[in-house]
Amino acid sequence: PVTAGSIVVPFGHVIGNEKWRGSELAQRLQGKVRLIFEDGLGLVDFHLSNRTCILLISEADLVAGDEFKRRLVRFRNASSLRGIVIVEKTPISDQYYSGVQKLVVLELGMVLLPVANQGEASQLIIQLVSFCVREQSRDRGANPFLRKQRAQLAEPAVLQAVQHIPGVGKTKALLLLQQFGSIHQLCNASINELEQVVGQTVAQQVYTF
Repeated sequence: PVTAGSIVVPFGHVIGNEKWRGSELAQRLQGKVRLIFEDGLGLVDFHLSNRTCILLISEADLVAGDEFKRRLVRFRNASSLRGIVIVEKTPISDQYYSGVQKLVVLELGMVLLPVANQGEASQLIIQLVSFCVREQSRDRGANPFLRKQRAQLAEPAVLQAVQHIPGVGKTKALLLLQQFGSIHQLCNASINELEQVVGQTVAQQVYTF
């Protein structure tokens, strides 16, 4: 299966792909989140909720070749889930990162979050789980129209991704997302459009990045 469509993620739990059992990442998650391992998650590494999942690209995946690219494209074509891509950006894998960035963000329109190691990846997953729990709690009886608008502007994963751009802090990241609506549109913005939101110096840094 491409995704675990038949699997319902219990409230506040994470379902991990069996291949991560015993890994450093899984050990760091134990005790911080309620982690259950399942066979047959297909392309997905971790399900954080019924709608959000993680695809993790390790340093070894990047060095090994293009198999991870095929996995991402297959996921994007076959799944309606919100997929977040976490990639290990290390001194060894750094040379491949810009290619991954282009594929994930520009071509597939997905969120990409770089981490230095599995320890950082586990911290990020813990943060995303707490966001998913809050989002699921809000869903119960919340106004669906208000929820859609709020999620777009303040989704932590997207906000964090924009903050990785040099010179962009939380305030400027929020301004950019309010103006452009998504990372995809931000990537396609001209220098002039960016200058109107964050000024000349930061606009140049965003455009270059």
